[in-house]
This record gives sequence, structure tokens and C-alpha cells, in this order.
Amino acid sequence: MARVTPRVKRWILIPLSVLLTLGLLAAGLGYWTVRRAFPQVDGELSVPVLDGEATVHRDSSGVPQIYADTPGDLFRAQGFVDAQDRFWQMHFNRMTTAGRLAELFGEDQVETDVYLRTLGWRHVAEQEYELLEPETRAYFDAYAEGVNAYLAQRGGGELGLEFAVLGAMNGDHEVEEWTAVDSLAWLKAMAWDLRGNMEDEIERAGLLAAGIDRDRVEELYPAYPEEEHPVIVEDGEVRDGAFEPGEPEKEDGADEALPPAAPDGAAAALERTADGLGSVPELLGPSSPELGSNSWVVSGEFTESGMPLLANDPHLGAQMPSVWHQTGLHCAEVSAECPFDLTGFGFPGLPGIMIGHNADIAWGFTNLGPDVADLYLERIEGDAAIVDGEEEPLETRTETVAVAGGEDVEFTVRSTRHGPLLSDAEAAADLRAFGENAPVDADGEPADAAEEASYGVALSWTALEPGGTADAIFAIAAADDFDSFREAARSFEVPAQNLVYADTEGNIGYQAPGVIPVRGEGDGR
Repeated sequence: MARVTPRVKRWILIPLSVLLTLGLLAAGLGYWTVRRAFPQVDGELSVPVLDGEATVHRDSSGVPQIYADTPGDLFRAQGFVDAQDRFWQMHFNRMTTAGRLAELFGEDQVETDVYLRTLGWRHVAEQEYELLEPETRAYFDAYAEGVNAYLAQRGGGELGLEFAVLGAMNGDHEVEEWTAVDSLAWLKAMAWDLRGNMEDEIERAGLLAAGIDRDRVEELYPAYPEEEHPVIVEDGEVRDGAFEPGEPEKEDGADEALPPAAPDGAAAALERTADGLGSVPELLGPSSPELGSNSWVVSGEFTESGMPLLANDPHLGAQMPSVWHQTGLHCAEVSAECPFDLTGFGFPGLPGIMIGHNADIAWGFTNLGPDVADLYLERIEGDAAIVDGEEEPLETRTETVAVAGGEDVEFTVRSTRHGPLLSDAEAAADLRAFGENAPVDADGEPADAAEEASYGVALSWTALEPGGTADAIFAIAAADDFDSFREAARSFEVPAQNLVYADTEGNIGYQAPGVIPVRGEGDGR
């Protein structure tokens, strides 16, 4: 029988020992890298930006309930806690909304950044900040101070494992201080995600242009049977524990035909256009028609307790971590100066609570889904749009995209009276091609009968106008009855939503706030 000599054993044991040691070192380094980013969630912390004390209670699932004496400290503490829990998500979101992904990931993201900056989410958020109510601006500023207080205590990989990985890939990236505009811009991103049916309209037009029969297209894209599914049920009765609605009344015009077909040759461009427009929401999480939300509010007349029941289930895209962050915000003593005592769900990076309840009322949101965006075919000559035969100068602004490991890219965003020319962006080359093959001239004549002209495609969208949605978030949170709730909801302009309501007095309600474009005749499909 062969024997293993001590020398051979030694040669086997030495490399095994080295490998084991290296493995233990790697495991220890990995453990340290992950653990050092974990925030302190117990004991006491010094947060210099606070005027007084703030207390954070976390339950067994880590959900924070925040208490403070003033609104300023309440939102500073929320900013600090949000950064503890979700700062990578917040940072990625702000880089997305600002069109700065190339700063993180290099030249592959330049086209995406150009497209995002052409959309102008952050540009509009900067304008919107100046129009907010003074109290709302103060809340946003306080939230930013809280986020920055957390950033001042940590850096690099201490902010999260993702930052450690990013540092290894892109060591030159520096995390900037948080601003109120970073928060506001996320509202624009969510509005884009919930903007309506633009892609469906383009796809329908493409099918018609390809010669598909109208009836077939109607089968593929049927109108939503709103008359069969009323938002507010007024007729019906309960039978054997189940509700049976009354017979719906069909509205006039429910069977109206689809709009005229697009001209021949546009089908391929329209199909590619839909794909291009759909690429941006994927940055915000998967989206699908099957993700429809639901809300229910039932009068106490039909409940065992005699009090209303409200259930809200908004189906936004599935992400890890979630787009939502559960939080409670409580003034130590509720008063006119500090009116908040609520719990619910908000967005990381945005102060306040979007969906939840206070001591008096509860509310929920689902997307109303109206058609709030239109693409306009614009005749362009040089730096002007031709309107009624006259030149109308384009609005322009210069943007610079910084690129990790590369040279800066400078470009010009051009806008018509309707909105930004999306067809100028390289990522929207198919929109540009569609414009170059415009179906009509400035007088509405078929393109093949018109002189050659250059066309662009501009986006008109309600969220590109500064609005008061941010004001509404805090006004709803402080409402204590249906009248004050409805008044607060009036400012919730973008995205248009279904709001359900219940209160401790037994009332239930519904409201659908939002800005909807005023258009000419037609069903918009």
C-alpha cells in the first residue's frame, strides 16, 4: 500500500491553508463591507440641524414612527430616516430625473440622459419650487437638511453596498448634497410613469396605417367599458351576501369609430416610436396594463362596526426595494402650527405621506389614467416652427452631460409652443424619421402633394407645466373633514388620480383631481 510521506502532506496542507485563509479574509471583508453601511437605529444620535429633539420608534419590521415638536424638525427627521433606509434608491432616482445616469455608468447612458433632459423633468421642478406655498417650500428644505445631515456623517461605502460597488467601478463619482428640487423632480418621474395611453395611440395608428381593418384594431384595443364599471355605484342591491349592480346606462357615442388611419408608410416608424417612448418608464420599474390598481371605500351602513372601511391597493411596478416607504409622522402636540399626526406610505426622497390616515380621515390613491399627453407634428425651418404660415422662434436651452470616464457631451434642447421636440434626441431617432416623412404639410395637404419640408415631433404633457401637487400632499395630510380634504385635493394637478376618502364621523367620499387637456371633438383614441 502506498504511503503519503510527511513532505507530501505538507505540500497539500500549505495551499489548502492559504486558500482557507484567503476565503476567510474575503468573507470577513464582504461582511464588513455590508455591515458598515447599516445605519444606527437605536440609542441616541447627534443631528445638528434639529432645533429640538426628535424621536424615532421602529417596530419589529423596521417601520419608523417619527415624533417632533415642530414641522421643521419632523421633516428633517424624515429626511434623515429616509436616507438611513433608502439613500441609494434616492440617489439613483435623482440622477435619473436629472438626466445624469452617464455620470454613474458611463457613455452607454448618454442617449438616455439626452432624452431625459429633453423631457425636462428637473427643469420644470426648478420652476415649480419657486411657485410653492412658503410652508411647502420650508418642508421640502427641512427634508433636504435632514438628508444632508445623514450624508455629513457618512461617505462612500458607508452609505450603502451599492456605493461601495460604484466606487470600485467609478471612483471619481462624488455624492452631492440633497436639494428640494431633487425631491420635486421625482413627482415628475411618477407622473410620466402614470401619464396614460400614448404608446397605445401610436400602436393603433401604426396598425391602421399598415392596412389592418378598423374592426380588428378595435378588437385588439377595445375601449374600456366604463358604463359597465362605474366608479361610484348608485344602483343595485345585496343578494345572498353579494352585491349586484343595477343595469348600466350606455352613454351616447360609446360605439364611435376610431379616428382616421395614419397615412401609408408610417406603420414601422410608429411602432418604433412606441418602443422608444416606453424605454424611460422601465427605469422606474416594470409597467404593464395588468398592473391596474384598485380602491374600495364602504359606508358604515354596511359594516359590522358601523364605521367606514377603506382599502387602497395601488399597483405600481414591482421593485426591490419598493417604490413605497412606510412611515409615521407625528407632531408631539397637534396644533395649527404643527398639524401632522399621520401614518402611511410615501416615496423615498419625498417629504410627507402620500397614502394613509391621520386621527380624523383616511385616504387612498389610484391612477385615474386620463389621456394627458399629445404628440404634435411640427413643421420646422431652422430655429423656428411654422405656425399659420409664419415663423415662430423655438425656445432653446443648452445642456451638458458629464460622462464617467469620457468627455462631456453638450447639446441643445429645442421647444415649440406645444413642448420639447423629442425628435431632436438621438434616443428618439424614429420620431425624427417619422417627422421627416410627415403625412401632411402645414396646410393639411397630403405629404406627397406638398413641397419638401422638415418636421419634428413635440410633446405636450400636463406635467411640463409647474403646478401645486406638492402643496396638496401636505394639505391633504392636515385635513380633518371632507370639505378640507376636497379643498386640498384641488391642488393635486399631476398625475390625475382617483382619491377615496373615509372619516371617523362615518362619511365616505370620492374625488378625481387632475389637470386634463382641453381638446377638440373626438374620443382621443
